[in-house]
Amino acid sequence: MTTIHRFIVLALASIALSTYGADAAGNWKESCAKCHGEDGKGETKMGRKLSIGDLTDAKMQAKFTDEEAFKAIKSGRTDANGKTTMKAIEGLSDEDMKALVAYVRTLKK
Repeated sequence: MTTIHRFIVLALASIALSTYGADAAGNWKESCAKCHGEDGKGETKMGRKLSIGDLTDAKMQAKFTDEEAFKAIKSGRTDANGKTTMKAIEGLSDEDMKALVAYVRTLKK
């Protein structure tokens, strides 16, 4: 493969990855930030009401797997009494949800 071909492949991969990341960030802002905050700290009115954890904290993120985060996004969450504490996010594909989980992992400091 020539250098120019490598450059083109690299450029296309970069565009695809930046689009992938932009979609996840947009989905975060649209579907998650109201409760979790744009920064993931949960310092919103709803975040405080629901005692949402700080997703920028590595210890908090260690409490759940990617699979658990995906399930929460796809199906929502309930507390021990069966009360909904997080609604499922509708209108996202499984790939979008996986990208959202990856985005959540980038919030960790």
